[in-house]
Amino acid sequence: MVKVAPSILSADFCCLSEEIKKVENGGADLLHIDVMDGHFVPNITLGPPVISSLKGKTYLPFDVHLMIENPEKHIDDFIKAGADIITVHVESTVHLNRLVNYIKNKGIKPGVALNPSTPLSSLQYILDDIYMILIMSVNPGFGGQKFIPKMLEKIRDLKKIILQENPEILIEVDGGINEENAPDIIKAGADILVAGSAIYLSSNPGDVIEKLKAAH
Repeated sequence: MVKVAPSILSADFCCLSEEIKKVENGGADLLHIDVMDGHFVPNITLGPPVISSLKGKTYLPFDVHLMIENPEKHIDDFIKAGADIITVHVESTVHLNRLVNYIKNKGIKPGVALNPSTPLSSLQYILDDIYMILIMSVNPGFGGQKFIPKMLEKIRDLKKIILQENPEILIEVDGGINEENAPDIIKAGADILVAGSAIYLSSNPGDVIEKLKAAH
């Protein structure tokens, strides 16, 4: 069964602890935490102090997605804050191999994210080192965007590569995911669905999570 990682980017930050409990009780598998710096992407969100304050408030693993320039300068802060998975963008760092292995050697699961127009070939020489690949199905920086249909082809192509090179790698997809398009995304090869607006803007987040996990 596919896993669901609600994105707290769409949560009510006035009562974040309660918002996290809401999805935890609703059957979420991970908590997706989007970190934006206003440079790599237009928006600014949160940083290590907020993540640290949430540690211990939930049993959900922290899936930290760094949409920041030069992430290597801040990795230790996010590790100390309690990240369980740290995903960095191919486009954000010069020495991706060094950074991924640094994260792994610190005992954290390393993920690599690709923007919609970034080719899968950028992963060719790092597939032995990563835990997860995050396919952005919208251009990152804002919640509530529509899924880019062409990303289904990208997910399918990535699944073929993974099955040949390293079947242990998980495929996470983030951007515009909802109950309607989830079946096609799962069929294409997704293992983890990130959803923000679809879950947190719903009157019943647990019901949405259940439907996403049951989609096929």
